[in-house]
Amino acid sequence: MSQTSEQKSHVVVVVGGGAGGLSVASALLRRQPDLDVAVVEPAKWHFYQPGWTLVGDGSMTAEQTKHPESDHMPDKATWLRSAVTGFDPDNNRVTLENGDTIGYKYLVVATGLKLDWKAVDGLCDTLGDNGVTSNYRFDLAPYTCKLANELTGGNALFTQPAMPIKCAGAPQKALYLTADTFRRRGVSVNLAFYNQGGAMFGVPAYAQALDKVIASYGATPHFHHDLIAVDGKKQKATFTTPDGDVTRDFDMLHVVPPQCAPDVIRNSPLAGDAGWMTVDKNSLRHTRFENVWGLGDCTDTPNAKTAAAVRQQFPVVTGGILHALGHGNGGRDYDGYGACPLTTSRGKVLMAEFRYGGEVVSSFPMDPRVPRSLQWGVKRYFFPWLYWNVMLKGIDLSWPGHKPQPALTAIGK
Repeated sequence: MSQTSEQKSHVVVVVGGGAGGLSVASALLRRQPDLDVAVVEPAKWHFYQPGWTLVGDGSMTAEQTKHPESDHMPDKATWLRSAVTGFDPDNNRVTLENGDTIGYKYLVVATGLKLDWKAVDGLCDTLGDNGVTSNYRFDLAPYTCKLANELTGGNALFTQPAMPIKCAGAPQKALYLTADTFRRRGVSVNLAFYNQGGAMFGVPAYAQALDKVIASYGATPHFHHDLIAVDGKKQKATFTTPDGDVTRDFDMLHVVPPQCAPDVIRNSPLAGDAGWMTVDKNSLRHTRFENVWGLGDCTDTPNAKTAAAVRQQFPVVTGGILHALGHGNGGRDYDGYGACPLTTSRGKVLMAEFRYGGEVVSSFPMDPRVPRSLQWGVKRYFFPWLYWNVMLKGIDLSWPGHKPQPALTAIGK
C-alpha cells in the first residue's frame, strides 16, 4: 500500500527498493506478517541488472530485465514513493525528498551505489553514439549488441575502473561476448582491455583461468590504465597510467564508469572515511548505530558487489532485526560469499564463487575454473527466475556455495 504524509513513524524502515531492500522487507513480512515495515523507493521500474550483460550480447532483450516495482513490493509493506535525502541516526529519523521526516525503531539501508558517469571527461556527451556504449545502463546495453553485430573492423576497447564496482566481472564479460560475436561473424577487430587494476580478477585462481580466456580471443590486456576522457566525435579515449597519459583510437568503446557510495550516504553519519556505509562484515550491523543494518552495494564489506552476495546477506539482516524484536536467535553470519557467472562466450560460463579472503567455493562438484555450457543455462534461465520468484519474495534457500568443496581447498591459496 502507499502512504500519505500522515503517518510519520514505522517499526522498520527500509531505504531502497532494489534487490537488497525488497528481499529484506519481504522476508520480514514473511516471518512476521503484522510487522510495521515501510520501504522508501521512488522508482516506478525494477531492473534485473545482471541481465544487461546478456542484453549486450543479444541473448536477452532489455524488456525482459524490466518489471514494474509494484509487482514486487510486498503487499503488507508501506511504500513511501520518495527518495531519502538525509539520515539522522542519532534521532532515528530519515528525511525524504518530499520534505517528510520518518521515524523508525530499526533501519535497513540498501541504496545501491552511484555510477559516476561525469567522472570521465566528455563521456556523458557521447554515450549511446559514436561507438560509445555500456552494459551498465538499461538503455545502452542494446547499443552494445548493435555495435558487436555491425562493426566490420578497427579497434574495440573495453574499460574497467578502480574497485570497488558492482559485478567486477562485468567489464570483461562485455569483452568476451563481443569478441565471440566478432568471431562468429568472421570479422577481424583489434581487441583491448584497459583495466585500472593489476589483474584480470581479484581471486588469483580465477584470474589465471581468465588470462587464458582473453588470450584465446587475441585481445590485449593493459593493466594500470584508468579512463579519464573520451572524445566521441574524434573517437579517442585517454587513459592515465603510471608512465603518463596515453590516448587510443577506437571504433567501439565499452565503458564501465567509476563508482562510489551515493551522496546521501557519503554525507551522512553512516559513512566511514571512504564514503561507504560502515557495517560489521559478518552481522551487517552498523559499527556505531546498533539499530541500523546495511546490505548490498552501499556498504564497506570487503566482498564482491553482486546479486549473489545480496542473496546471502538478506537472511542475515532479517535474522538480526527479528532477534532485536525478540524473535529468534539472530540466525547466521555473512561469510562474504559472492559469485560472478563469467560469460566467456555465448553458451559458456565460468562460475566464479568465493568468499572472504578469496577462498574459492563451488556450488557444483566440478572445477569452477572451467567454462561450461551447463552454467550458461543457469545464468540465462535459472538465475533470472530465482531473482524474480524467490529472492525478491524473501525466500531463503540454502545454497551449497556456502561451503567449500573438499577438492577445492587448495585452490586460490
